[in-house]
Amino acid sequence: MEKPPHIIGRERQWRAMEHFLLGGDRDAPLRLGLVSGRRRTGKTQLLTAVCEALGGLYIACVQDEGDRAARRRFASALAHHAGLGETVRGEPESWERLLRAALDTAARVAPPGRPALVVIDEFPYVMSNAPQLPSLIQHLYDDSQRGQAPGGRLILCGSALSVMHTLLSGTKPLRGRAMMDMRLNELDYREAAELWRIPDPELALRVHACVGGIPGYRPLMTSTPTSADDFDGWVAGNLLAVDVSVFTRTEVDYLLREDPRITARSLYYDILSAVAQGAHTPSKIGAATGRDSNAIRYPISVLESAGYLARTQDLIRSRKPTFRVCDPIIRFDRLITAPHLGQLELGRAEQVWRAAAPTFRSDILGPHLEELAREWVHRFAPDELGRPIGFGAVGFGSVQDNAGRAKHDIDVIAIENSRVHLIGEAKATLARRGLPDLERLDGIRVLLAREGHDTTDLITVLFSVTGFTPDLARTAASRADVVLVDLKRLYGL
Repeated sequence: MEKPPHIIGRERQWRAMEHFLLGGDRDAPLRLGLVSGRRRTGKTQLLTAVCEALGGLYIACVQDEGDRAARRRFASALAHHAGLGETVRGEPESWERLLRAALDTAARVAPPGRPALVVIDEFPYVMSNAPQLPSLIQHLYDDSQRGQAPGGRLILCGSALSVMHTLLSGTKPLRGRAMMDMRLNELDYREAAELWRIPDPELALRVHACVGGIPGYRPLMTSTPTSADDFDGWVAGNLLAVDVSVFTRTEVDYLLREDPRITARSLYYDILSAVAQGAHTPSKIGAATGRDSNAIRYPISVLESAGYLARTQDLIRSRKPTFRVCDPIIRFDRLITAPHLGQLELGRAEQVWRAAAPTFRSDILGPHLEELAREWVHRFAPDELGRPIGFGAVGFGSVQDNAGRAKHDIDVIAIENSRVHLIGEAKATLARRGLPDLERLDGIRVLLAREGHDTTDLITVLFSVTGFTPDLARTAASRADVVLVDLKRLYGL
């Protein structure tokens, strides 16, 4: 099964899908698979490509549709797939009959040598008015194992992560029955540059800092920046334009609506704003929102499980967990769009963007470069630095200098038990990195050893968007333990 060229990345997911669909006996009992991921990650693109490759039955569910209308839509999709037209007269069948009919229809229409495949996209939408569906699928699955129901492959897909992740949890009907549980994340930053067809790494970094690696945003843009000179106009004409579909305030509202647990959205907006502005612990988030830390514990857990907040931790000092906004478009909205919404509604996008330039560089681009530096160490450095087993846990850290009465933050650190394999600093400032930056990291290395960490094979890495001074470049060339990563190297160019 060949992956279509229009699907960027997803090599591992395509192989897993191929194994799920084509592995084993074509006439084996029913196999169940789940595919989940936040809005616009490319789930539908992936699953429709699979259906086209295998002649499968694809059924799209619709949000806020009544049960009767949903059953009629389901039946129409069956009829169309069977070549009978799409008109369904009279009362549609029950869900139990429709599910069996879907597998029977898929089996009859499947090309020779191919398994029957049924994909139900946005399954949580139809579940909202038919909560019995997981139990019906359980009975269908169990009957199939006994030879009393059709076989084939059934894939349930959805963007409501909380709903999808609980389908297989605890005592839920489908627990222990799914052979595949695929969670489709965003593309990595190199794949995102390929998706956007941006060869300039500086421009690719800026675009990724705004929209991340979400494939669904690219076709919605009114234009695509081709050079750094186009970037400002692209932001103003897309992300800050009230009347286009990728206006970040509108997009974030859609994202929060995907999770049925998020009802009082103002509280969730306040929490996201607080974290984006630097309140990273529950107590600081509570103080910033004017609420007790206990009152925000549940909303934080919801945002975390929905993929909008990520839990992080100092890898050296092992303090309480901290949180960061892990979705770039939410961070952009909270720091730039939301504070200036009134002016944007007056059509003053260009003026707002010019005024927000310092915020973008310090609060968005800088932290984003740190995140990509950690991703480079985790994802690409094992191959590019000749350590195929990786560097252990990758994150950030801090070390205390008692003699100097100072604490030193470490942007990038890779640690395995007590052995520190790598430390790094990532800066998006306009100044080039120089010898003082390396000397600071060398000092941190001494402090780590003093605290009892093994630093014998430690690699020091400096990341920069503007390059390095000649003296630093000469020093790095003479030291095997020093690595300089500019944007070209970060992007594998």
